[in-house]
Amino acid sequence: MTRRYPMLKETPSQTAGPYVHIGMNPNVTGIHGVYEADLGAAMKTGAVHGEEITITGTVTDGMGSILKDVVLEIWQADADGLFNTPGETRGAADPEFSGWGRAAADLQTGEYRFDTVKPGRVPWRDGRLQAPHISVWIVARGINIGLHTRLYFDDEGEANAEDPVLMRIEHQHRVPTLIAQKTGDGAYRFDIRLQGENETIFFDM
Repeated sequence: MTRRYPMLKETPSQTAGPYVHIGMNPNVTGIHGVYEADLGAAMKTGAVHGEEITITGTVTDGMGSILKDVVLEIWQADADGLFNTPGETRGAADPEFSGWGRAAADLQTGEYRFDTVKPGRVPWRDGRLQAPHISVWIVARGINIGLHTRLYFDDEGEANAEDPVLMRIEHQHRVPTLIAQKTGDGAYRFDIRLQGENETIFFDM
C-alpha cells in the first residue's frame, strides 16, 4: 500500500533551453518593447558610494569552448558591506545601488560584463569578516540546475587568506579558480570553467 504524504512535490528541473535570452534578456536578442531595459542591466541608479568597477569574462565548457548563450546573475553587498534587502540594515544600504545584476553573454564573443561597485566586507555568523566577494549564478542551455559560485578579488590577499568560506575549501589549490584578476584601474576579469582543467569551484546551494 502506497503511503500518501500531505506535501507538495518538488518541481522537476530542466535545461534553460536555447531561448534563455528571449525570456530573461529580450533586448539582447533584438526584441524590444517587453522591458525598457532588461532586468538587472543597471545596478547603479545614481551616484554610488565606493569604488566603481567593471567585471568581464567568459564561461567555457569542458572542451574549452566559450558559451555564447549563457546568462549570469550576481548578488553582492555595497561598498560598506550592506545588502539592499529587508531586515535590520534596510535603509542603511546605498540607495543608489541595487546589489543585484543580470547579464547575458555577447552573442558573438561570449563575453559578459557587469558595471558595479567593489563590495565591502560582510560579517560571518560568528563575527569574523568575509573577504569582499560577489555571489554568481550561471544558467545556459544544457545546464539543468543553475550553478552557484563566488568571485573574490586578487588585490584583497590578506582578506582572502582569512575568509571563512575560502578557508573551508578542502582542496586549497583550487581556490584561485574563485579569484578575479585585476586588469586595469577598476577593471577585473573572471573567467568561469564548467569542467576540465582548472574547473571553477561551484557551491551546493
